Amino acid sequence: MPNANLSRLLSNRISSAAALAAGILLVLVTLGAVGLLGWHEYQAALREDRARGELQARVLEDHATRSFETVSVALTYLSRDLARADILGGAVRADALLSQALVGLPFVRELGVLDASGYVLASSLPGDIGLRVDMGRLGALPAPGQDRIGPFEAGRSLAALAAGGSGAVPSQARLGFIPVIRTLASKTGPNVYLLALVNPDSFANFQLFTLNNDQNTAYLLGFQGNLLASSGPAAGTAGGQMAQHPVFRSYLPATEHASYVGTGAVQDTQVVAFRLSRSRPLVVVVEQPYANSVQRWLLSMRWFAVAGLAMAVFLVCMTVVVRRGLRARVAVDAQLTAARLDLVQREHELRVLLESVQELVFRTDRHGAITFINDRWTALRGHSLDPAARQSLTELVEPNDRDAVAALFALQGGVAVRWATAHLRSSDGQLHRFDITVVPLRDFEEVVGFAGSAVDVTQRFAAEQALQHQLGFAASLLEISPTPVATINARGHYTSVNRAWEEFMGLRREQVIGKPGVDVMALADADLHAKGDAQLWRTGGTLRYELKLKHGDGSRRDVVVTKVLVPGAELGASLLSNMVDVSEFRKAERAKDEARAAAEESSRAKSEFIANISHELRTPLQSILGFSELGMVRGREQPKLQSMFSDIHASGGRMLALVNDLLDVAKIESSVGAITLERADLRGLVQGVLHELSPLLDGKHIQLRSELGRQPLIAKVDPTRFQQVVRNIAANAIKVSPVGADIVVQAYVTADRRICIRVRDYGTGVPTAELEKIFEAFVQSSTSKDGSGGTGLGLAICKKIIDAHGGSIVAQNMPDAGAVFSIFLPARQSLHAETTF
Repeated sequence: MPNANLSRLLSNRISSAAALAAGILLVLVTLGAVGLLGWHEYQAALREDRARGELQARVLEDHATRSFETVSVALTYLSRDLARADILGGAVRADALLSQALVGLPFVRELGVLDASGYVLASSLPGDIGLRVDMGRLGALPAPGQDRIGPFEAGRSLAALAAGGSGAVPSQARLGFIPVIRTLASKTGPNVYLLALVNPDSFANFQLFTLNNDQNTAYLLGFQGNLLASSGPAAGTAGGQMAQHPVFRSYLPATEHASYVGTGAVQDTQVVAFRLSRSRPLVVVVEQPYANSVQRWLLSMRWFAVAGLAMAVFLVCMTVVVRRGLRARVAVDAQLTAARLDLVQREHELRVLLESVQELVFRTDRHGAITFINDRWTALRGHSLDPAARQSLTELVEPNDRDAVAALFALQGGVAVRWATAHLRSSDGQLHRFDITVVPLRDFEEVVGFAGSAVDVTQRFAAEQALQHQLGFAASLLEISPTPVATINARGHYTSVNRAWEEFMGLRREQVIGKPGVDVMALADADLHAKGDAQLWRTGGTLRYELKLKHGDGSRRDVVVTKVLVPGAELGASLLSNMVDVSEFRKAERAKDEARAAAEESSRAKSEFIANISHELRTPLQSILGFSELGMVRGREQPKLQSMFSDIHASGGRMLALVNDLLDVAKIESSVGAITLERADLRGLVQGVLHELSPLLDGKHIQLRSELGRQPLIAKVDPTRFQQVVRNIAANAIKVSPVGADIVVQAYVTADRRICIRVRDYGTGVPTAELEKIFEAFVQSSTSKDGSGGTGLGLAICKKIIDAHGGSIVAQNMPDAGAVFSIFLPARQSLHAETTF
């Protein structure tokens, strides 16, 4: 009977399989025929689209190449005409040539001639003549006699390339030009550059005309992937980068022209055709959506697909009807077989799982003898355990733990899960700590065995011990800390304080732990702490603030409080507070402020005294000078008397100069508002002072060279005081300069954006040891103590005036002769330095 059932089952399966195979074969033949026809039509449609794309790419590449070749030829002939027209000497002639050439180049926006610095010498647009173009934006410059295509630039004309110009337009406007630059070699000076601004819209318009399709997209690219022009629904912004396009990554430069189906400039699959220019670093890419090709193919195949699918559905239905009756007879046998196989598989998986776990998994009989143990035991002890030996787990653990393990296998007791800790030695003699869990196995109410596992917790136990040690160490460290430290929980209650906190607050920790701050300190102090705590709970991180806090001895102390939010899981987050007593430091600061105020008051009184005494001295000095001048006039006939009055007049003049200098020092030091700042161009102020000193220059036949630059040097200064500084330094230079020497006055912007005024003389210079001292009051250079110097206050006054302006003044000797005095002032706007020394 079993053999008959097996034969019937086998026969039913064979019949069902044969019916299914026949039906599947018919369906596959039908679908295969339809699929073969569809594949042929698909390949034909795709070849047609690729051929169309290649043709369009060839037409667009030819147009772009011819356009740039036309520009190159025009620039070549223009360069010859411009060379004969003398560019530098005949700008009008060059502009006429450029305007005439532009008529024959409808796709060129502008023609221009630039020198090596970017200065526009001539242009077809008269408004651009005289601009200075940023040559770096034109890309690498070609060799003499060669031309080169530059990157796309936004704008309408050369004004878009001018530094600080306003000719540029927003990039989203997609209005710009493609520069073509040709280098003209010059025999007498730097090279000159002929520039043509090609209109990329002419390429885009031609692309639209050639494609004649609102779904295709064309791109004109540089060889480095920079987008010059594009058209179509997926057109990019001119000037962008497409270097990651597969044409550049996978085809160029090995393949000059090809087509493929794949990734293009957009995410969707495209039919891409490209072509490299035959003579220019240009690439034309034409893309059409692959979905359009598929759609056209599907439209051509729709009736064939409908007929094939109808036939396939009919065959499938017939196969299902036939096979259904055959499958019903073997369903029960199949389910039974599957259940058996599933049981075997699950048993195998369970055994593999038990063998692979890192825990000790075992089973014992009702007396505790091991009947099964996994391979973890072999890894631990170095040998396998024979279940036939009927060895008890109690015998395998350390002697001190055997009683606890034996209690796990007690037959009495209703505890479902039993737990104990025991130690086992590994094959290398190390002692391992295990948590053992045992569950009784029952047959009704009788215990028939035990199942359990043992987890190695040696490392976890060691980590817990180390953590307890670390916590104890941290607690001891806080306890011996000299600064008061406390912790506060989320409810605002103290959870711990150290000994320094107890000494500072005058409270024992038993009086504080578990209580809020309002219970252990003054109400005002508690409110200040509560505000800081609330902010820290909201924002986290670290908070530091200073307040006056009541000390345990009753005094008020200046305290800097630092608090940090300490996150926590089981015990919750807390605030760690640290207090530092800065009372002595604040007391020292107050003493310092009082001393500084006293010093300032003393200085003010001194300055006022100098100012008052200087005013008082000027009145008698004026009388002395007046009477000495009268004596000089009346004593003309008596040379000795006239000489005496001359000496009196000279001494009075020096005394008056000294008094005036003292008065200037006093005004600068004591008078509030003595310096009135206003925006001014320093070049005009310096030029005015030099004009005043022209009689002194003519008297000593000194040549003055003024190098003040063409750019404005704007700064905030007091014009009168600033001119006083320049006048003093320039007059000193004239005094020390020999007859017929030169004096150079320069003005420029330094690399760190400061304005510098330099006065250079070729006199005796200043001894190196005296370079810093000459700016002190009543100090003169040893080279001017022969009477050529003054009172010694001039440079001191200059330094005070410049310091009041927020600047500086320095002096240094020059290697060839003489000295240079440099005045540095902060600039008040963005300036461009023309000269850097």
